[in-house]
Amino acid sequence: MALEHVLVVGAGQMGSGIAQVAAAAGRRVSLYDPFPRATDRAFEVMRKSLVRLAEKGGADPDETLARIEVVDELAPADLMIEAVVEDAAVKEDIFRRADAALPRHAILASNTSSIPIGTLAAATGRPGQVIGMHFFNPVPMLKLVEVIRATGTTDETVAAVVALARELGKVPVEVRDVAGFAANRILMPFINEAVYALAEGVAEAEAIDTVAKLGFGHPIGPLALADLIGLDTLVSSMEVLHRGLDDPKYLPCPLLREHVEAGRLGRKSGCGFYTYE
Repeated sequence: MALEHVLVVGAGQMGSGIAQVAAAAGRRVSLYDPFPRATDRAFEVMRKSLVRLAEKGGADPDETLARIEVVDELAPADLMIEAVVEDAAVKEDIFRRADAALPRHAILASNTSSIPIGTLAAATGRPGQVIGMHFFNPVPMLKLVEVIRATGTTDETVAAVVALARELGKVPVEVRDVAGFAANRILMPFINEAVYALAEGVAEAEAIDTVAKLGFGHPIGPLALADLIGLDTLVSSMEVLHRGLDDPKYLPCPLLREHVEAGRLGRKSGCGFYTYE
């Protein structure tokens, strides 16, 4: 199945990154977000990223951006990749609307990091063509894509998405449709424990991150990574894991909740565990 036209829903960090890599791989991309300022910011971010990559031999920024058009509704495409807020009700509504708007051959994929794909598939009349396609942030740089297969997802759908991921320069890993999939089931407790270490005064934020970088060989520390992901997204993901696995180790640290309630969401708000320009 040829996936030549990709509809990306959501123009935030993840959506803009997905649109960028799809366009850089020669795909026609439609980018939808109900907030026009979001798509304006997305083009600014994509241009800066593409210019940096072009200096290292990457795709021409103008040619890549020319393949991306902003649309004001869910436009017909071969593949939808949803990348909106980590809220099951919001995502289910998008999948319901996409099922009505996209042609019958189209695949409906979600970039969710924790919400069960089967729940999203149940909102459509094409469960065999619903799948998870979980990219990692920053999308243009990180190679991994978790391909999540729900109970009803067909072999043909999985094969098409795996092939596309490879064509985008990514490394697809197939995982089961369980809470948190593979990556977040491992990552969330790691970040959460780092927050507990900060809250209990074990060490300052920079020291905790330095331990992870120099002691474990991680390119970025857990608290800086939390700021990059978004603390509100982390809390949402942990709550899904806690409900799905019924394990208290996935309950967000109280300090993490305090930051979210105070609007300290990380890089996107200018302040989280660190302060940003």
